[in-house]
Amino acid sequence: MMSKNIILGIDPGTNILGYALISYLEAEKPELLEFGHLNLQKFDDHFLKLKNIFAHVSSLIDKYKVSEMSIEAPFFGKNVQSMLKLGRAQGTAISAGLSRSVEIFEYSPRKIKISITGTGSASKEQVANILQHTFGFSQTVVSLDATDALAAALCHYYQINNPAQRLNKKNISAWKHFIKDNPGRIKN
Repeated sequence: MMSKNIILGIDPGTNILGYALISYLEAEKPELLEFGHLNLQKFDDHFLKLKNIFAHVSSLIDKYKVSEMSIEAPFFGKNVQSMLKLGRAQGTAISAGLSRSVEIFEYSPRKIKISITGTGSASKEQVANILQHTFGFSQTVVSLDATDALAAALCHYYQINNPAQRLNKKNISAWKHFIKDNPGRIKN
């Protein structure tokens, strides 16, 4: 029996960090395992926040035997101090994944929105609404940070299970077989 692959989606933040886990077998619809957020607002010390991010992400990886992590790339804002803190939160989550040999994939917020809604200018609420219909969860019990993390995980699933990519791989494979089986038809 084939084991399922597990993707951990992360929406990094120093006050609220969203996370989501989905499982899948190749070319099958993904299944939502868990999603939520880590509230770090109770910690005054920035380094204590980072320690908690590392511990929580590591715990999720260990609990679910995560094979891949999809993380939202920081967007460029006007507040340099906020960007620095966000980058540290992202780096800490990535470090937790790397410390456990998890493959890391990073997607821009725009790429994630396009893969979920078809438009890069979708609101967080629009993304959450589509995810609610896709996975069938109750919108009232979920934070937008958690749905952003779920969107990151689903974006990665879509990238690796893109039917066009499978078709291209088949076409390349078919051409390789054709060339191998018909060496006299090749012109240099």
